[in-house]
Amino acid sequence: MGFLCEEIARKSASISPVNFGHLWVFEHLNPQELKALVAASLRKQYKKGQSIFMEGDPAREMFLLKYGRTKLIKHTKEGNEITLDIRKAGDFIGEQVLNEDFDYPLTAVCIEDTFTCSFSKDSFEKLVLQHPNIGLQVIKNLTRRIEWLTNRAETMSSTTIEERIIGVLSNVAKEHGIKDSNTVVIQFPLTHEELSFLVGAHRVSITRALKHLKESGKLALQGKNLVLLQETA
Repeated sequence: MGFLCEEIARKSASISPVNFGHLWVFEHLNPQELKALVAASLRKQYKKGQSIFMEGDPAREMFLLKYGRTKLIKHTKEGNEITLDIRKAGDFIGEQVLNEDFDYPLTAVCIEDTFTCSFSKDSFEKLVLQHPNIGLQVIKNLTRRIEWLTNRAETMSSTTIEERIIGVLSNVAKEHGIKDSNTVVIQFPLTHEELSFLVGAHRVSITRALKHLKESGKLALQGKNLVLLQETA
């Protein structure tokens, strides 16, 4: 991603169009399309723990994450928090804005300091009409997200909690992991409570299953971060 985003956040410097081109979602755009993206975007910085939008807020903007990570959560009637997804640099959040007017169905909370470029529905629709290839790249991004959700649904049907945990962590590691010769380190901590919602099991069962996976050598800890064997991931 380079260091320009950090410079923008500190000094409010003008954003470079090349930076958009470094994001996989826009990797095939030409210079004219990249400049159009820059002109249409609004830059915002968020601190770790800050919400980008809240469930129930009017959906007026969608956000491209330039750096940092956010988790998408939903609150149950009982007040419990369910983690549904984790998004990284290069991903969109709030893409529901492209549909008819409605409220955000989820809350987006930063799990790291995060920098975004946001687009209103009107500004993005105008951009796509002028530059159709931008819309094509977004469609590809959303298609990959559907594939991710499909894989996650298949994981949830696994027979044991251990298999479901490995399946969920493998999917997370594909997007948020750092590989070395034979392991993959997930780049941020996941609490047992967050895993319980991602896996669909009680937190006590998650704790027990994690212990078994560590004892069997399929999982390890590096500080507070989980480590998977390459053959497992």
